[in-house]
Amino acid sequence: MVLEASFAAAASVPWTFLLGGLTGLLLLWQAGRLLHQFWWQPRLLELALRAQGIRGTSYRFPAGDLKEYGRLAKEAWSKPLPLRCHDIAQRVTPFVHQLVREHGKTSMSWFGPSPKVTIVDPELARDVLSNKFGHFEKLKFPALSKMLGAGVANHEGEKWVKHRRILNSAFHLEKLKRMLPAFSSCCEELVSRWAESLGSDSACELDVWPELQNLTGDVISRTAFSSSYHEGRRIFQLQAEQASLVMTNIRKIMMIPGYLSLPTANNRKMSRNNKEVESILRDIIGKRIQSMKQGESTKDDLLGLLLETNMRDTDGNNNSQPTGTAMTIEDVIEECKVFYFAGMETTAVLLTWTMIVLSMHPEWQDRAREEVTGLFGKNKPEYEGLSRLKTVTMVLYEVLRLYPPAISFVRRTYKEQEMGGIRYPAGVILELPVLLIHHDPDIWGSDAREFRPDRFAEGISKACKDSGAFLPFGWGPRICIGQNFALLEAKMALCMILQRFEFELAPSYTHAPHTVITMHPMHGAPLKLRAI
Repeated sequence: MVLEASFAAAASVPWTFLLGGLTGLLLLWQAGRLLHQFWWQPRLLELALRAQGIRGTSYRFPAGDLKEYGRLAKEAWSKPLPLRCHDIAQRVTPFVHQLVREHGKTSMSWFGPSPKVTIVDPELARDVLSNKFGHFEKLKFPALSKMLGAGVANHEGEKWVKHRRILNSAFHLEKLKRMLPAFSSCCEELVSRWAESLGSDSACELDVWPELQNLTGDVISRTAFSSSYHEGRRIFQLQAEQASLVMTNIRKIMMIPGYLSLPTANNRKMSRNNKEVESILRDIIGKRIQSMKQGESTKDDLLGLLLETNMRDTDGNNNSQPTGTAMTIEDVIEECKVFYFAGMETTAVLLTWTMIVLSMHPEWQDRAREEVTGLFGKNKPEYEGLSRLKTVTMVLYEVLRLYPPAISFVRRTYKEQEMGGIRYPAGVILELPVLLIHHDPDIWGSDAREFRPDRFAEGISKACKDSGAFLPFGWGPRICIGQNFALLEAKMALCMILQRFEFELAPSYTHAPHTVITMHPMHGAPLKLRAI
């Protein structure tokens, strides 16, 4: 009887009242979840870290230090640096530079409601990057990764192992050697175009930053897709535009859940770009798979090598339904998108800063040119000679040290972990500021912020007090898979430029490095070229 009465009472309650009650409970639950995420959890994590002696900024609801980060960046980027000044950290990353100066080499700040501990210690940085303790993961922004390429750099666990194994084969040094003719052809087109721009005095002024971006875009187009080179150039253009659009709204993307799904003009443009890139890639990949099935030989390009390795592990009946050890077509598309962004960007940044720095230090430009002409004369560089370059290699390493393309790496603890005498709770972001580590006088000596390539005369391991403090490509199992590709391409390009031209800073050059995902020259790189 009591049960029947209860049912009768419930039946007499209006459905709108019940729905309203459920909605209220749902809103309360959501409010409680947000309160925990943006108030209680940050406070608890802050107490745990401060109790262990970590100093830094205090949490400010709800965005942490993002506003101050933006304010300091805007202020620093408004002022160029003196020429020949390589002490760039205060301009490139002013917030972190100030944080470490005020609170020490292990210090805390806030990325929204998440505590971020900055660690300027190469040994601890290597422990984190090698995931020595097994409790670190990369930060995940799936929607953002999809726009630029959700490839091997974004994967974890078994999927990362599978993709890395397949890609390692494609980037093997012996296979990279077969790509040297493509490197050489692209570089020859570049220097020939520059030669045509020379005036009657055999000189011209040229912004080499977009020129070198086009060069590395051409290289990755040819080495990734060879016969589909023109389609590849379109992908390069779209991926470059994607990076620019991402940086326009990076803080909103990071802080507002679902921001990329909002119908803003930027988001719609990014979505269209992404669909076009994926459509071009799907068509290229489909044609290549079909030709491989028909018995055509594999081309010596990244796509061919990737598909050849992948298809060995694929169920021959259906390439879109691979076995557990192979990639799907969607996986291959995402890896190809990463080829473009990482392959073009890293080498373009390295070459641009190398030409700028050699313009500031003509004595090293002369030494590098003397080595190049001694090895190759006016002939095109070949692999054996490139592998014997000592001065050029030292110059490239020193530029990578002073102007690393990626100024920091970040990881997150997903379990409590003790490291360096500190117990980090789950949910703490660890920032490894490569730029600050590379510029630290305690590691590199009193001349750490000076351009001195001969510090690498006996190799990387003897260049400073800590043999593992050189981190331009990361460290450990997730070290950049394309580092040999980038260095080989950079050596080829620099040699061919040095053979044909001497260069100096143009009067219009402004020394203003800043970050747009990687480290760019804010106002370009106008140089004066003169034919030799």
